[in-house]
Amino acid sequence: MIPFKVPSIFQDFSEQYPEAHKIQAIVKNGGNTARNSIARLWLSEGIPYAFKESPILYDEIRSWLSVKLDVDPKEISMTGSGRIGQSLAPSKLGTNFNEKSDLDLFIISENLLERLRQDFNAWSFNFESARIQPRNEREEGFWKDNLLRGHSYFSKGFFDAKLIPNHKDYPCASTIANTMWMLKAKLDVTPNAPKVSEASVRCYKTWADFVRQVSLNLA
Repeated sequence: MIPFKVPSIFQDFSEQYPEAHKIQAIVKNGGNTARNSIARLWLSEGIPYAFKESPILYDEIRSWLSVKLDVDPKEISMTGSGRIGQSLAPSKLGTNFNEKSDLDLFIISENLLERLRQDFNAWSFNFESARIQPRNEREEGFWKDNLLRGHSYFSKGFFDAKLIPNHKDYPCASTIANTMWMLKAKLDVTPNAPKVSEASVRCYKTWADFVRQVSLNLA
């Protein structure tokens, strides 16, 4: 019988919440296989650092979100500094999770992604046909950028709900935006809950899409 072989680069890598510089070293020297392992395990599974003092609160939040967004609780997870305790973003590498951090949620749901696609198509049609107008030049710049990013994201199997304006004509995006506002407000008044700057949702079609995109971000 041939035993399992643990890659040598992971031999001394056993922390549940590893420091950002250790992850950076692993992904730098371990190649695509190491990046995929980091994405699958450390950046998507287990109890997030933000909820390590009250793990059941994390599950209560997922149950609440599942009703609001019509998804399964197991389809909801977290990434970012709230997941491992430190930021992996190049501009904030190693910054500890704190009250100024975002709560970066993600959902693996083909159904939710399709609902967001319908909202995005409706919004992009209204914007490009001038049926709706941005309030100023700054918002127009954001909308044009969101339009380009949105098409690119969908082609890669994911989408950021906040790219669509919070408006009743786009019911799925509006529900997510309002739910994220409520989530932060509820966290603010919940004992032992993490305090955050804001909460957001990225939706992926499949777990494979999640692993591929996160692995690319780590490269």
